[in-house]
Amino acid sequence: MPYEPQPQPPDELDAEAVRTWSSLAVAALGRAREDIDAINVYPVADADTGTNLYLTAESADRALAETLNGAVGADGPDLPGPGGVADATAPASLAEAVRAYAHGALVGARGNSGTILAQLLRGVADVLGGEPEEPGPGERGPGRLLAQALTRAAESAYAAVAHPVEGTMLTVATAAARAGEAAGAAAGTAADVARAAYDGARAALAETPGQLAVLSRAGVVDAGGCGVVAVLGALWQALSGQEPAAEPVPGRAVPVPQPPEPCAQEQDGPAYEVIYLLEASDAAVGELRTRLDGLGDSLVVVGGDGLWNVHVHVDDPGAAVEAGVVAGRPYRIRISHFGDERRRARGERAQRAVVAVVPGEGLAGLCAEAGATTVLVRPGELPAAAELLDAVRRAHAREVVLLPGGAELRAVAAAAAEQARADGVRVAVIPTRSAVQGLAALAVHDPDGSFDEDVVAMTSAAGATRYAELAVAERRSFTSAGICQAGDVLGLIDGDVAVIGSGLTETAEAVLERMLGSGGELVTLVLGPEVPDALAERLEAYVQHGHLAVDTVTYRGGRYSAPLLIGVE
Repeated sequence: MPYEPQPQPPDELDAEAVRTWSSLAVAALGRAREDIDAINVYPVADADTGTNLYLTAESADRALAETLNGAVGADGPDLPGPGGVADATAPASLAEAVRAYAHGALVGARGNSGTILAQLLRGVADVLGGEPEEPGPGERGPGRLLAQALTRAAESAYAAVAHPVEGTMLTVATAAARAGEAAGAAAGTAADVARAAYDGARAALAETPGQLAVLSRAGVVDAGGCGVVAVLGALWQALSGQEPAAEPVPGRAVPVPQPPEPCAQEQDGPAYEVIYLLEASDAAVGELRTRLDGLGDSLVVVGGDGLWNVHVHVDDPGAAVEAGVVAGRPYRIRISHFGDERRRARGERAQRAVVAVVPGEGLAGLCAEAGATTVLVRPGELPAAAELLDAVRRAHAREVVLLPGGAELRAVAAAAAEQARADGVRVAVIPTRSAVQGLAALAVHDPDGSFDEDVVAMTSAAGATRYAELAVAERRSFTSAGICQAGDVLGLIDGDVAVIGSGLTETAEAVLERMLGSGGELVTLVLGPEVPDALAERLEAYVQHGHLAVDTVTYRGGRYSAPLLIGVE
């Protein structure tokens, strides 16, 4: 059953208060989601700020519930309690609760607004979940502690944004922190501080149109700021038991008119939004910020202690992902095209979109540049149907062509398609068994033709592409081509081991000879991250020497891709 918020005793700042706050914040953002989406005009009018804030808060709430409910699962056993005995019933501390809350927001942050919200919660956790210090005069009590937490939250959010702009949720959070500090300095309770922060945020929100011209022209307040108000209202309610006024903050429900031409021109910017989690050191992240800042705008990097959430708007999504690879280990990579988002902002659906599952960061960037919504998978991992369904929804189209990219994903893709059809989306799953078949299908995709003809053409192109993959054997085993030893290079053609070799080059040449023996017009090579360019040059020369009429194209698969993928059309 979902958690039912419990009334808190006045000024009680503990794990149960955090649980109540989280549950109320999810509910408040859920109620306000459509209103906030409707006024989303900055930094991109993509009508998703309310949804992104809600999904971020929902992720934070799930992580908090798992911690407070004692869910350990894959995270390990319960920690020993007094006397060395594991105690699954020991209540979580305030520090454990706020850290779990902030971590859940970090790993589940969506969009620019969700990423900033995650950093705000991390700032709160840094104070409420930090090591206790000897308080100075006037610093005792939960009210003062909460005020300090809100101040740290606003400061850390400002620091996370490469180029802060006034009139945004940063401004609203800062005003809230100042009001909370004043209440805390006056010896107010935690509830008093939360109420002051809530009122300060509401007042600052009403002023945002005067600080940001795009808001003034559209006749709205800042959408992200509305989310901050909702979250702070939930905090006050959790600590006081009093519910904020039912009336929306002035301007929150104002419908957005079609923006005038100057506003539309301002929205001409980078074409893609790139988001990923990143495991990296502080020093590497500092260099990453500089590199990404030169690639695009709306750069927000939040987190710490080795785990970060990176958000940026760019024209070259592959370069943004590659910057993450240089800095550390990026994963959960999401690339969205703003053309689709802006159509959604106008209440329009694209007629047709493609969703592609790809096994490499370079391939993800390549498919995104071709207009596809991508789902990146790492070796040994399979996406859930919910992840594919999310990608279909992000594509925001009436018709979707889904490219699963592997035989093992066809059932998952079919389940996602069935759920999408229940949402009124027409979905066709093309049974691609390799990324190179997906590239072949994308090459003939015609978004302006009829759906049925497009699906037939893409299916035919994929089916006419033979595929191969080179992999390194991990152990001695029996294969369809004989016995292989650990370290041998395996050449798989259409999913079966056809060649066993000692080196990458000679195995690739043997695979190509077999594949081209039955004809072909185009060879596609997708190189893995550790494979030198010299291999591609060698294979291109090999094809040209023996098959003069066959063309060769080469791509970089990027991190997580196989050593070599080969397609022959």
